[in-house]
Amino acid sequence: MNNEYHTLSQNGIESNILFFGQEKCQPGYAFRGNNIRDNYVLHYILAGQGDFSVAGHKTVSLKAGDFFLLPKGVACFYQASFTNPWHYAWIGLTGIKIANIFAASKLAGNYYLKATSQSNFAKSFQKLFEVLHQKTSLANNLLVENLTYEMFYHLVTEFPHSNTNPSQNRPAQQFELAVRYLENNYTYNCTIEDLCVSLSLSRSYIYNLFQKFAHTSPQKLLTQMRMEDAKSKLTSSNQSIQEIADLVGYHDTFTFSKAFKRYSGYSPSTYRKHFSSLRRKFK
Repeated sequence: MNNEYHTLSQNGIESNILFFGQEKCQPGYAFRGNNIRDNYVLHYILAGQGDFSVAGHKTVSLKAGDFFLLPKGVACFYQASFTNPWHYAWIGLTGIKIANIFAASKLAGNYYLKATSQSNFAKSFQKLFEVLHQKTSLANNLLVENLTYEMFYHLVTEFPHSNTNPSQNRPAQQFELAVRYLENNYTYNCTIEDLCVSLSLSRSYIYNLFQKFAHTSPQKLLTQMRMEDAKSKLTSSNQSIQEIADLVGYHDTFTFSKAFKRYSGYSPSTYRKHFSSLRRKFK
């Protein structure tokens, strides 16, 4: 197969694969679309070679066994060799922890890694890419999630970022604590004000942390956590809408239903009816 492109509908908060594909490029081929992306796209070169550069960095020649990362919100350029054009596979990623994961690795520097073919990181990428082609099922979704974290584990352990200044990590650590607080408390009627009090940080500082590391607001992330949990419960349980509202931090069914429709485009009952049937179909 020379070219392919697939999208995924799985929704994740911490890390989420949006799309994947591969391409055997023509000699001299360069991507001519939007060179500033809304997510991260990790490329692994399977064969051939080409040139890659990110705004503010020098152009580098890469070949089979190398990785390059198209970073979120940063202009970049990549072009296949005219004599030995590359064939690469890619996985598009998003999520609140993706930026932190890449920042903890050597990809945070020049956005590429060389001579990785024998690494566990490269092997886990290829295994994940293979599993992504399998038919969607609950078991396969769990396997994809497991392999995604395994790949990231190998990235940050085999290719760690050489940051020796602990103070530079403090905002990232505060962000992790904030996310952990929301994960542990969103099922209660917690608020962003509760989060600020818990961490002894101002609301504006918390907001800036979330903008930096998650590119969203703390309130939007809190809502996302609640809504994604509600979607899962609606399609996998027989609990009433009132019960589900209580379980995800809403004590008012009307407020929950209004928020759910604003988030998903469906009322809770319509979402349950439509997506429960789809879940049964693909089991």
